[in-house]
Amino acid sequence: MSDLAIELFGVSKRFGPKVAVNNVSLQVPLGVVYGLIGPNGAGKTTTFSMMCGYLYPSDGTVKVMDVDPTTPGALKGRLGALPQDAILPPGWEVGALLMYWARLSGLADPDREAREALEKVGLMEAWNVQTQALSHGMAKRAAMAQALMGSPPLVLLDEPTAGLDPRIAAQVRQVIRDMKGKQTVVVSSHNLQELEELCDAAAILDKGVLAQAGSMSELTGLDAEFRVQIARGTVIPPELTAMPDVTDARMEGEQVLVVRFSAKARPEEVISRVVGHLIANGVLILGVSRGQRLEERVLRLL
Repeated sequence: MSDLAIELFGVSKRFGPKVAVNNVSLQVPLGVVYGLIGPNGAGKTTTFSMMCGYLYPSDGTVKVMDVDPTTPGALKGRLGALPQDAILPPGWEVGALLMYWARLSGLADPDREAREALEKVGLMEAWNVQTQALSHGMAKRAAMAQALMGSPPLVLLDEPTAGLDPRIAAQVRQVIRDMKGKQTVVVSSHNLQELEELCDAAAILDKGVLAQAGSMSELTGLDAEFRVQIARGTVIPPELTAMPDVTDARMEGEQVLVVRFSAKARPEEVISRVVGHLIANGVLILGVSRGQRLEERVLRLL
């Protein structure tokens, strides 16, 4: 058994003349929460669909849990998926529909699995509600519940919090946090703050091409950069670049100092030296933050 949940090797997907995904290679380790990032048309949903086995790649190879996801039944009970625009069939009560899906998945106790999954997404009150009577947010949570039944080792979630109110979205994020280390979760989302908070690593796609992939620390520069918000005083960047392990120092506007440092350095030591120097020279500081926001990184790449 590989220590990777998902592997893509030179994967492309074409729809006629349109290239939706172009020669993408990436790896998703077991037990992590992994993000798929990119604007509309970046190829996220197409990549997601190939991981699920919904679509065949035009070129390249996809391996999911060490098998070809397009092989019928190969991922039964091993993968749960929430497509972006999942539509529940009308004429079913939510509980009965989930139990039906649980039986199709071969789960031993469909009633218990359905109830536990609905409890996780905060939707137990909808057990006897007809699917066509659900609001958009409730239908999204019911569809997510089917992806969670049986605690599959791999869960793929496409825009899991889109259209949810803040309280329910926070509950869904906690569900994802609780799966970390126990299951592998791939989350595709436009909500970059959410992905930065949840994910261990991510891939950034643009126009079907992989722009960058890596750990969240690598993507945000957490281990190579920090920012100091200046309240008052004069900062002289050349004095800082002369300090041990500091590779660059510059002001962004009048109140934000950006300092980059060697990857081999201890961040806490570099930050302490720089802040100590600033204070000793009469600079008043409002705060220090490591790295840059994921949103900033994405905007620079795309």
